[in-house]
Parts: sequence; C-alpha cells; structure tokens
Amino acid sequence: MARYVKDITLNKPDDFVAFIVNDYLQKNKFVMSDWNGEPAYRAGDGVVEGYKYLKWSYAGGVFHLEAWLKGTAGGEWDLDGFVGIAMKKPYKSSLEQLFDVLQQQIPQQNTASAQNGAAPQSGPVQQGNVPPQSAPGAQGSVPPQGNYGQPNPQPIPVRTTDNTGAATIALVLGILSVALGIFVPLLGVILGIIGITQARMGSGSSKASMAKAGKVLSIIGICISAAGWLLNIVLTVALF
Repeated sequence: MARYVKDITLNKPDDFVAFIVNDYLQKNKFVMSDWNGEPAYRAGDGVVEGYKYLKWSYAGGVFHLEAWLKGTAGGEWDLDGFVGIAMKKPYKSSLEQLFDVLQQQIPQQNTASAQNGAAPQSGPVQQGNVPPQSAPGAQGSVPPQGNYGQPNPQPIPVRTTDNTGAATIALVLGILSVALGIFVPLLGVILGIIGITQARMGSGSSKASMAKAGKVLSIIGICISAAGWLLNIVLTVALF
C-alpha cells in the first residue's frame, strides 16, 4: 500500500474539524466512493486527470488523513516522486492548504464550551456529515432560544479552503497549453492536465467561470498537442 499519510495533533472541537474537512471535500468535488471494497472519497476522472482518493478521521484530538492516486496498473500511488507529478503536485498542495486551515486559531467564543468543562466526543467524526449551524434570526424577530431560555450562540466565521487561486492558475495554464502545444506538444499536454486539475478545484470557488474557461482552454490545448504530436510522427515516418 503506497499512500501519503499525515497525522496532526489539533485538540480542537470535533464540529470545527468536520466543518473544515467537509468544506474542503465539497469545494474540491470529492464524492464518497469505493476503493477495492474500502470506502473512500474520490475526485477527478479516469481519462485525463486521474482519480484521487482520500480518507480521514478525527479522534482524541488527532487528525488522521490518507491520500493516494490510482496508478496506471490499478494500484496506489503516493504523492511523492516524479512519476505522475502533474497530478501529484496540485493534489498535495491542496492538502497542505487544508492542513493550514485546520490549524488556524479558533475565536474564543467557539472554544467556550470546552473551557466550561464540556466533554469532547469520544469517537471519530462520521465522515461526510456537515455539522448543523444556527441560522441568524430575521431582523426584528426574537433570537432563537437555547436551554433555559438563553439565546443560542451565533456561528463565528472561520477561515476555510480558498480555491480562487486555482481558478486563476487554470486559466493561465489553459492559455499556455494552447499557445505552446503547437510547438512543444509534450509541454502542452502536461500544462493542459495540470490546468484541468486546477480548474476542477477552482470550480468550487467564487471564480467558477474563470475555472470553466481554463478547463475548456486546457482541453483544447491537449487536443492541439496530441494532433501536433501525431503530425510530427507522420512527417518523420514519411521523410524516412
């Protein structure tokens, strides 16, 4: 089994960790799937980008994550090494952003229950469950009431995964893939694959339209590169 494994001691509330991870999964288009009989989240495709897999759990204040790619022979690839770097590097970078967001300092109000002696949940957070959040009351209405008639605490904004940069990168790589694919087909294919990966990530951000344009350009760049590659082979054979 070749997987990228990460354990981080967070000692943060379970609902905070679940919210951050599920936000990451949603923005990066992960869905619950199956890997050789093992439940795992999956993103990507089996043609250009490849399949990415992820598993996570949180128990005892420790966040555990396993990530891998589906190899060419159906096995597992970790996220290190040169082979498959066009798929590995963007995936690993997105996970590093997730780790950074998970380790942010939570505002004091969010940790009040823990300081008051509330016991943390004993088991790991069930994967895929987004914790419910209180909706603010309408203007002029009575705020929602909690135990003993006390107002329920309002949610405090926290920093989440931001994929707007991925949308911008997708557009740039798509343009480069089209421009360079004619002259350097291999480079055009590599840039196009990375562009599609970044576009998928950016599609869950506020720059979704930019990500879509980057994806279209990346696909065009790959097609142009493949056509140029084939033409070079035909001309080489014809000349010799």
